[in-house]
Amino acid sequence: MTLSGQSALVTGGNRGIGLATVKALAHAGADVHYTVRSQTALEECSRSLRAIGATGHLADMTDPDAMVRVFHRRFDILVNNAAIIGPIGRILDVTLADWAVNIQTNLTSAFHATQLALRHMLGKGGGTIINVSSGAAHRPQDGWSAYSAGKAGLAMLTRSVHMEYGGAGIRVFGLAPGVVDTDMQGTIRASGLNPVSQLPRSSLAPTDQPAAAIVWLCTPAADALAGAELDIRAPDLRAAVGLPTLA
Repeated sequence: MTLSGQSALVTGGNRGIGLATVKALAHAGADVHYTVRSQTALEECSRSLRAIGATGHLADMTDPDAMVRVFHRRFDILVNNAAIIGPIGRILDVTLADWAVNIQTNLTSAFHATQLALRHMLGKGGGTIINVSSGAAHRPQDGWSAYSAGKAGLAMLTRSVHMEYGGAGIRVFGLAPGVVDTDMQGTIRASGLNPVSQLPRSSLAPTDQPAAAIVWLCTPAADALAGAELDIRAPDLRAAVGLPTLA
């Protein structure tokens, strides 16, 4: 799966699925860029990723001006990965302000990045956008009203982009990565609020599995699935990507 000659941006690329995706895209030959929210994280990632040639950008997804500066570079691939889980709490136990921050981060900021990416992609005749989705977009979990609502909105954004621009060469996908061993899952376990929080860490998938699926979606092999909301646990998708069969 070669992506030589293509440039990619991964939002929130300094840890978890984002970091694994940066590495996988670079391994496939792409010129990879990623965003981080703090100078400390940028310096740490710059040192660790220097060998693969990935380029970091200090930019909070919720800062429109910062994202405009990032998109002065033109990207053929956008991976909307940056997300937060909180606030975790039942509807009457969370604040309006915290709930709104989640929607701003997980949905509105992904919409803005999509807008910025489309302007270049349409001018060159096409591009790929991958929205990192969640099973929570379709199945609510106790205490996750903000996260579930934001991911449900992101799933509809995927369908909207496909409807409006699929005919112009824009390939867009939603990918639910399953329950993956990330810092976010640590926060979920600490909450103890729903069945996901009870899963043992040993049952969680490694980050390289969704990263491999994202790379595969960036190739023509995935063309027939454009516009779809995909679940990495689906046997056909796992076989196509080359992931091991689930027990």
